[in-house]
Amino acid sequence: MQTDRHIPPAAAHLDRPHTRRAFAALTRSIRVYAALSAVALLAVIVVSSSGHMMNTFMWVRAVLLPVAALLIYRMAVSASRGSRRAFERLAALTVIMPIAIIGVDVIPGVCPPWYAVLQVVCMLPIIRVAFVTRGSALRAAFPTSRRPCS
Repeated sequence: MQTDRHIPPAAAHLDRPHTRRAFAALTRSIRVYAALSAVALLAVIVVSSSGHMMNTFMWVRAVLLPVAALLIYRMAVSASRGSRRAFERLAALTVIMPIAIIGVDVIPGVCPPWYAVLQVVCMLPIIRVAFVTRGSALRAAFPTSRRPCS
């Protein structure tokens, strides 16, 4: 029995090799981000245990960023399965996060320079994800829809 199922254009693009490679690059970058965030948390723990004063901001951020890595990874997996909503959230979040994190870290007195540098290094894989989500492979898989004017 032959079925004439209509496959949406976006779903057809998800199975293309360059789209799969783009999603593989996303997940690798997010894994690197998760590892770097864990290292940052360990650094805060080690510095704090050596008697140096750590402010609440540093503790909260050090704990939240590895948790954010898990959420971002889940978004990437959902997007790779065809979720436009997850893809749009991933694309937006990976632009906003580095700006917010680095922007706050450069405010004098918020955190020590070593912590600011560590946070910038943590954001490099997220910046890569932001670029990959805007690449041609994923733009083809998730084309923007134009709504007619009412």
